[in-house]
Amino acid sequence: MITSARRLLTVCVPAVLGAALTACGTAPAPPAARPAPAAPSSSAPPAGPPTLAPGPAGLTPVFARAPRTAERTVALTFDADMTSDQGARAAAGERFDNPGLIAALRALKVPATVFMTGRWAEEYPDQARAVGRDPLFEVANHSYSHHAFTADCYGLPTVPPERMRADVERAYAAFRAAGVPDPMPYFRFPGGCYDRAALRAVSGTGVTAVQWDVVSGDAFATDADAVTRQVLDGVRPGSVVVMHCTRSAAPTTERVVRAVVPELRRQGYRFVKVSELIGAARGAK
Repeated sequence: MITSARRLLTVCVPAVLGAALTACGTAPAPPAARPAPAAPSSSAPPAGPPTLAPGPAGLTPVFARAPRTAERTVALTFDADMTSDQGARAAAGERFDNPGLIAALRALKVPATVFMTGRWAEEYPDQARAVGRDPLFEVANHSYSHHAFTADCYGLPTVPPERMRADVERAYAAFRAAGVPDPMPYFRFPGGCYDRAALRAVSGTGVTAVQWDVVSGDAFATDADAVTRQVLDGVRPGSVVVMHCTRSAAPTTERVVRAVVPELRRQGYRFVKVSELIGAARGAK
């Protein structure tokens, strides 16, 4: 945020006209004595991805959707789930990836945010790297282990409170090892389950927790038409839709995407990544 003092400084820089200098209480120097304006620094770091400000007592902020505005934007998000103890199942042939879904998103030119577990990135490093380097997508954090951060979360094993922050950081380390260049500072709790203690535990990582306002119902679904209807019925301007990027647990998702995308575009929706919605929400504050 630019302060009043910085605005005054901007008015008073030596490169502005003499009238402005006089207004600042400084007589204009002869042209030959004026210092040349400083060139913009080419080494200035670029602005980072938009995040939300911490909540009360520094708790991790939570984002579920953008403000409802006239602009019809919607973010499709995909959880690439794999728990830390599913390696044997993957070795036996179970597929926790979904290359067909990613190919469909590319063919349809749909930006999307993939919430990836660290264990998934370790199992499918080539796919993690390809998604992470494709400007159509952004990779965000879905924990390392896909263990729950609260009790009683869909039967998932739980992460001890003292290990929650380390679990988030371990996922980022797995992304880097796979070659994902710029994972986003967004975190989705496994199962979407969190409480105040969990928000406090991960607050030191600097992430914004990302939930959703549209449940696709694709997890373990076999009726693609029913999932499609649920998404279309739920989407509103600024919505975040939660879906999955795991063939074994969400076998209909590719078909759902191929049906949902053209219909929402027909309705005037524009697909965006979560980062754009968070930026819009931050700008509306």
